[in-house]
Amino acid sequence: MAVDKNSNAFTFIFAILMVIVVGAVLSFAAMSLKPLQVQNNVEKKMINILTSIGVDADRDNAKELFYANINKRYILNSTGEIISTREGEVESTDVEDPFNVDVKKEYRDPTLSAEDRNYPLYVASVDGEEVAIIPLVGKGLWGPIWGYVALESDFNTIYGANFDHKTETPGLGAEIKESWFSDPFIGKKIYDDSGNLVSVNVVKGSAEPENPHAVDGITGGTITSNGVDEMLERTFGVYNSYFKNNSQISQKQ
Repeated sequence: MAVDKNSNAFTFIFAILMVIVVGAVLSFAAMSLKPLQVQNNVEKKMINILTSIGVDADRDNAKELFYANINKRYILNSTGEIISTREGEVESTDVEDPFNVDVKKEYRDPTLSAEDRNYPLYVASVDGEEVAIIPLVGKGLWGPIWGYVALESDFNTIYGANFDHKTETPGLGAEIKESWFSDPFIGKKIYDDSGNLVSVNVVKGSAEPENPHAVDGITGGTITSNGVDEMLERTFGVYNSYFKNNSQISQKQ
């Protein structure tokens, strides 16, 4: 029996078969590429964490340098209590591994309150001193901004920082990812002489060089600068209880 290729039935059946075939191919491709995507995300995250402590890493050596420099990984709750601890290699399927906490996803989730979120903290060994690294996430002008800040063992002095964005304006807010913006954070203090948390302010215009709690904002990128400012203040506020309980801030000024 000859098939009428001009009939509506043939066209309909052919379209269904094509949808099935293309869907199966795309599904197979997605499943095949997923392990590579997971690996790429892990390596990128490791590179960003290492950058905050001044370790220059790339895709080829990210894991090696991460395990050589990062000693412990914690999840804290909103009151600063440690609720999960991990050392050694990262297991991508371990939901209780602090490395696997998606702070950007949790921050965007409207069903989660600050008390319900998880707060990772990484402990690195740098020149014989323990350095704490915390992730940041906030809002810029056009979309999310994020980064990592490393604090010296006094939980007060910034050892290093790096920031990134998704859709900020090139030449303006997008400059937060440049070293000229993040480097001035090094050496700044997040507590004042009385032990009060004051964060580090991103100042519109020029910050006074002798001010230990301020850095220059981005000219023309006021909203993004304000986003970084808010992100820092809010995040330090969450970790404040942990910092206070694990160091005598006021004695280390």
